[in-house]
Amino acid sequence: MKAIVSISRILVGVLFIFSGFIKLNDPLGFSYKLQEYFSPDVLNIPFLEPYALIISIFVVVFEVVLGVFLLIGYKPKFTVWSLLLMILFFTFLTFYAAYFEKVKDCGCFGDFIKLKPWETFWKDVALLFFILILFIGVKYINPVFSKLPTTILALLSFVISLWFGYHVLMHLPTIDFRAYAIGKNIQEGMLIPEDAPKPIQEYSWKFNVNGEEKIIKTNGSYPSVDGEFLEVETKVIQEGYTPPVVDFSIESADEDLTTHFLEQENLILVVSYSLESIEQQGALKLKALQDKARKNNYQIIGLTASGEDAKKRINEAYNIDFNWYLCDEKALKTVVRSNPGVLELDKGLVQQKVHWNDIEDLKLPKVAKQPEPKKAEEIAYFVNGEPSTKVEVEAIDSANIESVNVIKDSVQIKELNALNKTTYKGIIEIELKD
Repeated sequence: MKAIVSISRILVGVLFIFSGFIKLNDPLGFSYKLQEYFSPDVLNIPFLEPYALIISIFVVVFEVVLGVFLLIGYKPKFTVWSLLLMILFFTFLTFYAAYFEKVKDCGCFGDFIKLKPWETFWKDVALLFFILILFIGVKYINPVFSKLPTTILALLSFVISLWFGYHVLMHLPTIDFRAYAIGKNIQEGMLIPEDAPKPIQEYSWKFNVNGEEKIIKTNGSYPSVDGEFLEVETKVIQEGYTPPVVDFSIESADEDLTTHFLEQENLILVVSYSLESIEQQGALKLKALQDKARKNNYQIIGLTASGEDAKKRINEAYNIDFNWYLCDEKALKTVVRSNPGVLELDKGLVQQKVHWNDIEDLKLPKVAKQPEPKKAEEIAYFVNGEPSTKVEVEAIDSANIESVNVIKDSVQIKELNALNKTTYKGIIEIELKD
């Protein structure tokens, strides 16, 4: 029994420290996950959402500290009882999320390891098994060191955990596991490989056959049934490939400029998922950042989920005039754990990323001035293979036109926009008679 307790002690202690440290590296990210759990669609306790960050810090610090306590043998009864209560709560939570399909990812290991709901539940069940062994054999958990060093190590684990959590909140996660980390290319993160697995769905077709309900399951094809169709239900059997970057966009009120801006060099991107809750001390630094960027020939834009009134109010209040574009709030919270945060992009490649506390640390050496991008147009016109304009095309006598080809192929349009730094949404090719 003593040997089994020792093995369980090491496994549980190491896993709690590892899991806690991963979340402590990004407490804001874990707080977003807690908000998802607290929402009306999951546990329906929305009154806890404003306290999600405080709760997340308490949980992850306690998780790390309990792991250390267990390994060094500090207050074994308190430690084992705490571990048992914590794992019982998490096992219930993960079962609820998995059974009712409420949360797709538990956030147990942050963005480092993504576990499916049922994988998370069975992981917690395995942990519960080992913790029960510790609970039964608690008398075999003895301190590794004498009383004074053990107490000092326990206290240090608490202090260091709190300091580390505070440090990453005031700056950025020390290790960035997300698709917007420095060195990652946002454009490439959006791509889906041609050989990527497709989602597999099961279709349950319900028919009324001679007064009785009959259900036929297919992979999507309509079944040949001599009866009255009632309804169809779909169920995902296997998830398809999901690219690392989803829901990221740069949009104006009337057009999608994502490709346009992700093709730009020396682009400074100011990110604020909510201008209504932007940190005042961070917003006060945006004027100096704007002036420095433009002086050194960098283009600067903002990205937010807030509306036009908030954009105008912020620009007036902080004496800035760069344009704010729209993006999904959840995506912006993933881009940078700061409000505001700043990125330097070079054709979609993240060169620098800083918390608003560290805006002064951005390195913006003077670069060559970029030519003004061509004016955005809806349609690109070509006459006999040569670029033309709408005015020139409308002036052509219809009797001289051999054919008109309207192209809406997204790949071809994207290649044209990338080559010419434009934002066309379609192509019209006109062939004239000889």
